[in-house]
Amino acid sequence: MDGGQSLQSTAGFGELLRIRRERVGLTQQVLADHATLSVRAIRDMESGRVQRPRQETVRLLADALRLEGRNRTVFEAAARRQALAEDPREEPTAPPVARGAIVGREVEVEVLADALAVHGDRLVTVAGLGGVGKTRLVLEVARRLHLAARWSVRWVDCARLPAAGPERRADLVRAVGDRPTLLVLDGADAGVDTVLLDELFQRCPGLRVLITARVPQPLPGGQVIPLAPLPTPGPELDHDPVALAEVGAVRLLLTHLRRLRPGYRLERDEAPAVAALCRQLDGLPGALELAAGWSTVLSPRQLVARLADGPFHLAPPPAGYGGRGDVGAALGAALDRLTLGQRDLLERLAAEPGDWSGEDAVELTGRPPQECFAAVHELLASGLIRSVQAREGVRFTVLNLCRRLFGAAYPVLAAAG
Repeated sequence: MDGGQSLQSTAGFGELLRIRRERVGLTQQVLADHATLSVRAIRDMESGRVQRPRQETVRLLADALRLEGRNRTVFEAAARRQALAEDPREEPTAPPVARGAIVGREVEVEVLADALAVHGDRLVTVAGLGGVGKTRLVLEVARRLHLAARWSVRWVDCARLPAAGPERRADLVRAVGDRPTLLVLDGADAGVDTVLLDELFQRCPGLRVLITARVPQPLPGGQVIPLAPLPTPGPELDHDPVALAEVGAVRLLLTHLRRLRPGYRLERDEAPAVAALCRQLDGLPGALELAAGWSTVLSPRQLVARLADGPFHLAPPPAGYGGRGDVGAALGAALDRLTLGQRDLLERLAAEPGDWSGEDAVELTGRPPQECFAAVHELLASGLIRSVQAREGVRFTVLNLCRRLFGAAYPVLAAAG
């Protein structure tokens, strides 16, 4: 017996597709070629990211797999069952609605969505500096998984969440059940309840957990993804408005400027100021939004001039714009969390021009390599340094904001934050 009848009652369409493909010895790429589909489409269907395959797609797959008779009927029926509207009481829970567009994070969204839905990671933490856009990125990932894969999303604001006792843990287990669910723990800077996570993972097989935190908590089996600020333009693009507008930080800044100044266009004479503004603020989304908040009364050139003595002299725009905090607040908090050794290393590296490698940091400080590499790793996770493209290996640079900060009076900054 082929086993099609047993598969009919136990396998969803994605699982059945994978079983049939592997049974005839085809890779995802070969099946995609035979069915005249993309390998991405095959991968998304097998992972469950595509919940409602088109009838024509199912027919092409059945032909490519050479399914006939009962086996083909079972295969097509599995696709139809998956496409049927579910009981409204079982509709997947939607994530919160974002208040603004996400710009310049296409790659990060794709990587995170694939980690959870394709590669099967169950516990991922997005770490980074305050204002780097962790929450907005995770909102977009949650939206994608909810719409494309029909996952439920349970969103928890950790700043407002009381400690989870046994009753709350039981409520969460019942709410999640065995359906595909993404649990987001947003702003888990004080850590997460590992007892709760262990229980949820054991009793909810379809659960994935996505955490945002300024400093990641070591968690067994967890993956940590440091979120860097958006890419900033090099000086070679200063007089090319078209190329400049393709750079992530500039794209975001222009989005804010056009929202506040409808019809704004990036002209050649103003392009250098826009590029300089993005570099001064390191492509940090929160800082770019703060600066753009003043664009109704200050031009990009005037903003650059205002920031000449340091970005911490620019007060937040009126609360009506968005309520962002001072640029220095996030940096001050991040510095306060460093150990003395990490802060000393950062201050030394901030005084060095250009970029540097882990080996350069060892040579500069004279510390044991493993100790120095660990400190660099922590600085990267905290968002105070960023990696840069280099042919000769991994290299880093200290944020311009940090360089400015160490040239100013840190106690004053901390008080202002």
